[in-house]
Amino acid sequence: MSNSTVTLGLVQMTCSTDPESNLEKAIHNIREAATQGAQIIGLQELFLSRYFCQTESYEPFNLAEAIPGPTTGKLSLLAKELGVVIIASLFEKRTQGLYHNTAAVIDADGSYLGKYRKMHIPDDPGFYEKFYFTPGDLGYKTFKTRFATIGVLICWDQWFPEAARLTALQGAQILFYPTAIGWGTQDSERAVRNAQHQAWECIQRSHAISNGAFVASINRVGNEGDLEFWGQSFVSSPFGELISKAPKDEERILMAECDLSQIDIYRQHWPFLRDRRIESYANLTQRFLDT
Repeated sequence: MSNSTVTLGLVQMTCSTDPESNLEKAIHNIREAATQGAQIIGLQELFLSRYFCQTESYEPFNLAEAIPGPTTGKLSLLAKELGVVIIASLFEKRTQGLYHNTAAVIDADGSYLGKYRKMHIPDDPGFYEKFYFTPGDLGYKTFKTRFATIGVLICWDQWFPEAARLTALQGAQILFYPTAIGWGTQDSERAVRNAQHQAWECIQRSHAISNGAFVASINRVGNEGDLEFWGQSFVSSPFGELISKAPKDEERILMAECDLSQIDIYRQHWPFLRDRRIESYANLTQRFLDT
């Protein structure tokens, strides 16, 4: 493995109703990923709990915590011990009555590099996130870790090319997407399920292609309430090729090697960043162009 190659470990797992046991499970998986050679380890969206946004209830607010706070403190010690970067998706309590869906990034020396607050907040049947989360106000972020410059976006963000582009323009070599997405248990038609999953994977692989960056998507797995999470975490090359992919119905530590030196070659062959007509994009800041 060359000095330009970084090994990713994506932790795809089921979650229980007990945050402490979920944290212990995540820590065990991080240790296992490090044993297998992972240098940057990503956890799925809101890994400390079941996906509580299926309903609107006040009780889940008790799960929220400060960032940095107790969980990032424990993960910082772990990152320093193992010499790995950790991406942890958490329910952030910013102050009384103000909450965010947030990802914290911890470097391989245990230092807290910062956080990204989810910008796009869905409000769909089974995904009532607007009840819980205030849209992010930190903008799109990159983090210079020991092994790579990474960008972190969260779940619903993955459907928006603007988010991927603005993160890549800040130098992100790898875009990470902690995710919690699945089928409704009532959606049993195989064709519908396949179409939904293919759209999800396709849009993210397209971000890899259009930005000349690696994409790593970490989804949860298992049945929770009315949702069956479809797993299938994956890593894509900047040409949109699948480097590694997890199954849809099993817990898995997904390993993938990314040769960052190849990004220049990808971008030389498909110079999308060179050929952008930035002077023509002003209307992107409008909601819709009425004619």
